[in-house]
Amino acid sequence: MLVVSVEVSDAVVAVRARTRSGVPAECTGCGHLSAWCHSRYARRLSDVTLAGRSLLIDLSVRRLYCENTTCPKVTFAEQVPGLTVRYQRRTPRLQRLVEDVGVVLAGRGGSRMLRILNIRLSRVAVLSQLMQMPLPQLVTPKVLGVDDFALYGDTYGTLLVDATTRLPLTLWEGRDAQQLGRWLRDHPGVEVACRDGSLAYRQGVTAGAPDAVQVSDRFHLWQGLSRRVQDIASTHRGCLPAALPATGDADTAQVGEADENTTADTRAARHARRLFETVQALSRSGRSHSSVARELGLNRRTVSKYARAHTWQEVVRRLPRKASTLDPYLDYLQQRWDEGQHSAKILHEELQIKGYLGHYQRVKMAVAPLRRGLPIDEPRERPPSPRETARWITTHPHRRSPHINDRLPRLLDHCPELRAAHDLVRRFAAMLDNHDATDLPEWLNDLANTGSAPLTGLARALHEDRHAVAQGITTPYNSGVNEGRITDVKLQKRLMAGRAGVPLLRHRVVLIAHLRRRYADMPTVPPR
Repeated sequence: MLVVSVEVSDAVVAVRARTRSGVPAECTGCGHLSAWCHSRYARRLSDVTLAGRSLLIDLSVRRLYCENTTCPKVTFAEQVPGLTVRYQRRTPRLQRLVEDVGVVLAGRGGSRMLRILNIRLSRVAVLSQLMQMPLPQLVTPKVLGVDDFALYGDTYGTLLVDATTRLPLTLWEGRDAQQLGRWLRDHPGVEVACRDGSLAYRQGVTAGAPDAVQVSDRFHLWQGLSRRVQDIASTHRGCLPAALPATGDADTAQVGEADENTTADTRAARHARRLFETVQALSRSGRSHSSVARELGLNRRTVSKYARAHTWQEVVRRLPRKASTLDPYLDYLQQRWDEGQHSAKILHEELQIKGYLGHYQRVKMAVAPLRRGLPIDEPRERPPSPRETARWITTHPHRRSPHINDRLPRLLDHCPELRAAHDLVRRFAAMLDNHDATDLPEWLNDLANTGSAPLTGLARALHEDRHAVAQGITTPYNSGVNEGRITDVKLQKRLMAGRAGVPLLRHRVVLIAHLRRRYADMPTVPPR
């Protein structure tokens, strides 16, 4: 029982209260009730704001003797349920608010949000309260999701997720097999492990939970196959123009010659040509791609791309010309140029009179080919890029647009390698759609016998992990929940500007998932 009086000012609501004498209180040491009063002392508590005003509680409580002779405590301070906590100057309601804000917004953002709520607390105090919160008790899941994420720079971390409850369990820095195996041995009981095709995770699950069924994720399998198709399209970049509608030979030769001359005249083309000749010379001498990359200071994938190319034009990135507001006036520009008007400034003024609203620089760039004796760069359809080609091949035939259905058959008829890749992709897609891995061994053999280096390497990797691949095709388990939690990890990192250490990031990722679940399960109060 409390005796309460209230004083209200412009900024503060002050509540003075005291506990009644003679009411037994529970000992904080042994739990026995006692009404033997020793003395009184005052506690000042902060509570959540009331009508925008700070709420302060001046509470007078008793210090009591413990009447249990075996209790190590001689005296104890009584606690008011729902109002006081030992060694705490905030009410439980305010403490929950501080903790929830810290979980959602971390230090600096949490401090600013609390300031909006008229609660003064520094960012260090918010982080301190957050790190003092205990993590939920970890229950070993039956279905475990394992995935990696970029922590910072070239450093990666590992995230473990309960695939049944969709809640994160823990995360740590690194993605090696020893850490994962150690965690699985400390938490026995995992029956299914969903992962990507990483060798480290495969070895970690095998070492820590040898009886668990490993499932290679379908998304990562499909993504890996799509990347190999893109590599094949990059190697056969010269075949991609076959996807365009047939035109006259003279027009085709003129366009191709103009493209080659224009491309060769750029700084990027000159750099690509020199680099192509250097990489080809070093590769023909028997050097490995890794050693060439170290000598030239390039990425190994860049060296591999230049080594696989047949001509330097294959590695030049030529973006298609986008339609612009100047396109309706190109014929007029050509006419005025033929009449002898070669000033881009005067041409721009004439176009403005005709209604052109674009910038002078666009007109200057449009007439630049004319100064070199080349035709004006008119908008025309460009061949698909290797990425577009891979997207065409991996898209289900019923979901392709008429534009793709018109061009893809011409490309496949012209390039047998892309035709073989298309057939293999469609066979693998049928296995995924039907959840049937019966044809997987035959498909892997055909993949290895294509003679294409990207597909041969993929076949070798999938054959080593064929049991997990078969489980990924036939079972309903996947790593979709892992990818969702990875997205959440990236969000928490950005909210903390990437400066969070692993312990703080672990606390926030785990606690915020349980916080969302808690508020989602709360009943909604209907409006009156």
